[in-house]
Amino acid sequence: MRDKLLTALQSGLPAEATLTDPDVTSSYAHDMASFSAAGAPAVVVLPRTTEEVQHVMRTATAYRVPVVPQGARTGLSGGANATDGCIVLSLAKMDRILEIDPVERIAVVEPGVVNAVLSRAVGEQGLYYPPDPSSWETCTIGGNIGTGAGGLCCVKYGVTAEYVLGLEVVLADGRLLTTGRRTAKGVAGYDLTRLFVGSEGTLGVVVKAVLALRPAPPRQLALAAEFPSAAAAGDAVCRIMASGHAPSLLELMDGTTVRAVNKMARMGLPESTDALLLAAFDTPDPAADLAAVGALCTAAGATDVVPAQDAAESELLLQARRLALPALELVSTATMIDDVCVPRSRIAEMLDGVAGIARKYDLVIGVCAHAGDGNTHPVVCFDAHDPDESRRARESFDDIMALGLELGGTITGEHGVGLLKKEWLARELGPTGVELQRQVKAVFDPQGLLNPGKLF
Repeated sequence: MRDKLLTALQSGLPAEATLTDPDVTSSYAHDMASFSAAGAPAVVVLPRTTEEVQHVMRTATAYRVPVVPQGARTGLSGGANATDGCIVLSLAKMDRILEIDPVERIAVVEPGVVNAVLSRAVGEQGLYYPPDPSSWETCTIGGNIGTGAGGLCCVKYGVTAEYVLGLEVVLADGRLLTTGRRTAKGVAGYDLTRLFVGSEGTLGVVVKAVLALRPAPPRQLALAAEFPSAAAAGDAVCRIMASGHAPSLLELMDGTTVRAVNKMARMGLPESTDALLLAAFDTPDPAADLAAVGALCTAAGATDVVPAQDAAESELLLQARRLALPALELVSTATMIDDVCVPRSRIAEMLDGVAGIARKYDLVIGVCAHAGDGNTHPVVCFDAHDPDESRRARESFDDIMALGLELGGTITGEHGVGLLKKEWLARELGPTGVELQRQVKAVFDPQGLLNPGKLF
């Protein structure tokens, strides 16, 4: 069966487009998620054209072989993990920026384009592609679309879904579907474009995307505010958002994360603080906005407010936030990164609850958060070689999921469901919601070949 599959695939692909050496294919078996099973793919395929992707899907349908679409495998939920005997369909070689139109303010790209590469390319024309996941230097636009990725700028500019105007998608049987538009407005028919965004490769394979762009904003200016408690920092977030301010960034790090960053980079952050809030503005007069936000932080109980004097100082402050995950990864041999979004007004309860969970399981759990939109990232640090500690880490993850739902939140704000959160998706959606979503998948993928076992 495998030999016949390989022969059929290779009949419509260049010789270099298929990888079969197990030592090589095993490196494509999983993304960056902990506690997510991965199988052994039969073959890895790296197409360069839409026609080649169509050939792969027609072949997979003919042989009833599952297909797992992949980008850069920077995901954190197991959504790109292989299943035994599957075709891994890597879109990494489809990496062309096909068009940048400054009049229509759109870019047309293939799925393998790296986020940062696109951002720099449009920046050269005075334009801006806002979604900026922490892995933006390596993650791809196709992966961003698949997971509905976010980033540090979401509080002002929104997430990936708000910038995808149209798509070309290869369906499970090899047909090519075009959705959406190139125009600024358009409401013709059901919004299939939004349906594919966040579908984690379970409905079709994105081969082209039309993305909305914005004019490049001014350079942002930032401040850091120290707080003696999560409650005080949460109060400041609420005051800032209720005041009508539109920060380009509003990020929060708990004391555990601050200390980890200090240990890694010796940045001189205040280790006595229980929460550090970072705010930035890219408005015409950012200094005035920062002064107003600084006053709100002081009123909420900040013990110190430090505004940056220029872009260089701002970048130094924001570098601390970017180092949060790498710093926590040095705490132990493994990490499990959570992704729970709660109402802004309950972010302090989330942080305090996670601190209680850390004490309950005797683990280090640091929290960094996109505070402006309530998206928290508890990072569970544990020794992967210690079975008991690994068990406690997994149980703490479940407690964090439960806490997020109790606070009126959702199990994922931007990382997706994948394998890691299947059980929790069912709890959040309920039986009727899961049933309808399965019916939708069956319309697009009646044989269940696309990324099987993910989501539900």
